Amino acid sequence: MLNLNLYNNPFHTRDLSEYKFLITGGAGFIGSNIVEYLLKYNAGYVRVLDNLSNGYWENIKSFSKQPNFEFVEGDIRDIETCKMAVNGMNFISHQAALGSVPRSIKDPILTNSVNISGFLNMLVAAKEEKSVIKMVYAASSSTYGDHPALPKKEHLIGKPLSPYAITKYVNELYADVFSKVYNFHTIGLRYFNVFGPKQSPDNPYAAVIPLFLKAALSGVAPTINGDGETSRDFTFVENAVQANIRAMLDDKSINSSEVINIACGDQTSLNQLWQIISSVSGIDITPKYLPERTGDIKHSLADINKAFELIGYEPTVMIQRGIELTIKG
Repeated sequence: MLNLNLYNNPFHTRDLSEYKFLITGGAGFIGSNIVEYLLKYNAGYVRVLDNLSNGYWENIKSFSKQPNFEFVEGDIRDIETCKMAVNGMNFISHQAALGSVPRSIKDPILTNSVNISGFLNMLVAAKEEKSVIKMVYAASSSTYGDHPALPKKEHLIGKPLSPYAITKYVNELYADVFSKVYNFHTIGLRYFNVFGPKQSPDNPYAAVIPLFLKAALSGVAPTINGDGETSRDFTFVENAVQANIRAMLDDKSINSSEVINIACGDQTSLNQLWQIISSVSGIDITPKYLPERTGDIKHSLADINKAFELIGYEPTVMIQRGIELTIKG
C-alpha cells in the first residue's frame, strides 16, 4: 500500500518505465521506501533481493501482485545469488547490510560477513553485468569515527569506533579500488540517522527515533544513554529516497568512486528530540537516563554541499515534519 503522505513530488525527470531496478535489502526500512517510490512512479521493473533477516515481508507485501515487481529471497553472501539478482538490471540501489553499532560489537564476525563479503559480492556481480548503468550503495556517517570536526566533510575522517564503522569504511575502499582497477564507478551515500515509516521499533537493535516514538505512543518513559546532549543530524527517509533516486538517475556521468553525505545539515540533541516527540504526541514524560554506550559518536552534523553539487540533493523534510509524518505512518 502506498503512503499517500510521501513522495508526492518526483525527484527524477527520466521515464522510469524504461528501466529495471534492483534494490538489495528492499524489504528493509530504507529499501522498502525506495521500492515504494519506484512503483509509485511506474518503474519498468523492480526486483528486491532480501533474506528477511533484517527486513520484513510486510514492508513489501502490498506490492507482490504487481506485474513489474519481483521478490527474490536470497543472501548477498552468496555470489551466485548476487549474479542472478543483477541479471538484466539497469540500476542498483544496494541497501542490504547489518546496521547497529551495538550489534557489531556483540557479533563482529556476522557484521563483517554481511557488510564486507556481501558488499564485495555485489560489486563483483554488478561490474560484470553489462546491463548495469550505475550502482548506488548505503554508506554511513559512522565512517567519520573519532574525527572531531563539525560539520562532517567527506574528505575528513578519523579512526572508526566500532566494527560496524570499519565495515562501512571498507565498503568505500573497495568501491574506490573497483573504480580505479575495473573502471566501475559507484556512489556511496553516507546516511546520517535516517528515520521514518516502516522503521521497526521491535528489532533488538532498533534506532532511537522508533524507540522514542513507541515510548511516546505507549505513554512510558524513554531510555536515553548519556546525559541527552548527544546530538545527531536526523534525516527523514524521504530525503534518503531522494538521494538514491537522484544518485541513480542523475544525468551527470561520474568518472570515479564518489561518497556524499545524506542528511539535513541540522543538529538535534536527544533531549531536544524527545521534546519534539512529546510536543507532537501531546505528552509530558521525563526520560530515564543510563550510561553512554560504547562506540557511539558524541556529536554528528553533516555538510551536504557535495551532495547538492554532485546530484542536486536538497532535503525537503526537516525533523519535526518528519516526526509528524512518521506518527501518521
